[in-house]
Amino acid sequence: MIEITERAINVSKVLQSILAKEAGALAHFIGTIRKEEEISGLFYECYPGMAQKTLEKISTEAKKKWPLFKISIVHRYGWVGLGEPSVVIAVSSAHRKEAFEACQFIIDQIKERVPIWKRGLPAREERFAYAENQ
Repeated sequence: MIEITERAINVSKVLQSILAKEAGALAHFIGTIRKEEEISGLFYECYPGMAQKTLEKISTEAKKKWPLFKISIVHRYGWVGLGEPSVVIAVSSAHRKEAFEACQFIIDQIKERVPIWKRGLPAREERFAYAENQ
């Protein structure tokens, strides 16, 4: 499951999507909106098609680097409120080392390469930044 969505992420569905009988390890990362200053949430902007393709490339790269069974990546765009997940990454593999390393690699690559911008709302000054810089 590789998805860019404007809807709330169903975390249980993402975690279910990586189950494999051969897997001895499931690892996941859930990025949420944390409270800062006067921000009540973040607004994510992206080019969904371009972001989707980049997520698919990152997934393919992770599968080449580690012996993974399944990978799921779901990222939000649009308004995301405090405490809500903005990104969920889940991987399954035979062993925990590969699962943890792949999960770390995927979130690092998302922040570095996926064209998604975020802006805190409401804020006195609008701040735009590539997600990779946050």
